[in-house]
Amino acid sequence: MKNQKNALLFIFITLLIDCTGIGIIIPVTPKLIQELIGGDISEASKYGGWLAFAYGIMQFLFSSVLGGLSDRYGRRPVLLISLLGLGIDYIFLAFAPTMFWLFVGRIIAGISGASFTTASAYIADISEPEKRAQNFGMVGAAFGIGFILGPLIGGLFADFGSRVPFLIAAGLSLLNAVYGYFVLPESLSQENRRAFDWKRANPIGTFINLKRHKEIIWLIVAVFLLNIAGQSPQSTWTYYTILKFDWSTKMVGASLAFIGLSIAIVQGGLIRIIVPKLGQKKSVYLGFLFSLIGYILFAFANQGWMMFAFMVPFALGGIAMPAIQGIISNRVPANEQGEMQGAITSLISVTSIIGPVLMTELFYSFTQNNSSLYFPGAPFMMSAILVTISLAIAMFTLKKIVSS
Repeated sequence: MKNQKNALLFIFITLLIDCTGIGIIIPVTPKLIQELIGGDISEASKYGGWLAFAYGIMQFLFSSVLGGLSDRYGRRPVLLISLLGLGIDYIFLAFAPTMFWLFVGRIIAGISGASFTTASAYIADISEPEKRAQNFGMVGAAFGIGFILGPLIGGLFADFGSRVPFLIAAGLSLLNAVYGYFVLPESLSQENRRAFDWKRANPIGTFINLKRHKEIIWLIVAVFLLNIAGQSPQSTWTYYTILKFDWSTKMVGASLAFIGLSIAIVQGGLIRIIVPKLGQKKSVYLGFLFSLIGYILFAFANQGWMMFAFMVPFALGGIAMPAIQGIISNRVPANEQGEMQGAITSLISVTSIIGPVLMTELFYSFTQNNSSLYFPGAPFMMSAILVTISLAIAMFTLKKIVSS
């Protein structure tokens, strides 16, 4: 039990540093894009969407490979390589003279971006089935705390130049790789390892292999739609708040930090109370409903303070994903956890290909002066529609496979 707690602490700290680095660059990326293209915030959002597309498509192509490699060689080496790649990405971003080099950096990050995939498999390795949903919540908690610290640091150091936060993020990621090298233990025992198979490691092969898990396939579809919906705040929050409320980089950073605090409270604390009390199925339903409410409120907010108030139901929506992961993971053998988490990450990577372009193009189209309908909240309304469809699918599927 003590070793398990130590391992969870190690993976939490590793993810925390990783997420802090990601959070640092978000408030300043629009400013850097504007500098490189010489355009306004609406036009910068389009480039931001395509940068996310480049990252997403690389992660889609390589996450299944890295998931399969982690099933063969262990979680530790794959996680360390991904952290090193992220550090190199930030260095490219910090010194990029043109948009081309920004795209090169994001491609590198996408290829090596297996930290969350491998961390999820790591948690599955060391968790009892009944505690997996709660422990998967640690990923969200690290994400949340990282998004408290990161945006605050990014917003603060942006005063010294739009590139300085990228250098800080690079330093954190490389430090994280060193930290992991010395303290992160291996979680996958030799008897639970399997041979690497290219047919199963490519993303298409992974999707085909998902057909073997017929009882959860529609639940994975619900996860897919839920994550496309999640791309509206990820892809347009900074652009939306700058355009609609004229927020500064510091204010954007503060708002993202508040989102992070809200997520950390929910996933680091409340989820450990809510999931055991309500059960996984009801937790999924509750999370979907809160997400739906949050997106609709964001779409129609007309004052800046409302964005902070509406973060509360939005953050409570985070109950759904760990509960779904727990249901899925409990129906997969120990020697296929890495492959399953890799498959889910591949699907989420597809949402990171489709979602940013969809959401930023919606934002761009509805914020042009010549637009027939000026509605910056269009991406959030699209998310509300997707969450509604996802909820319907989850209700249909969970009636069959989970008893509350």
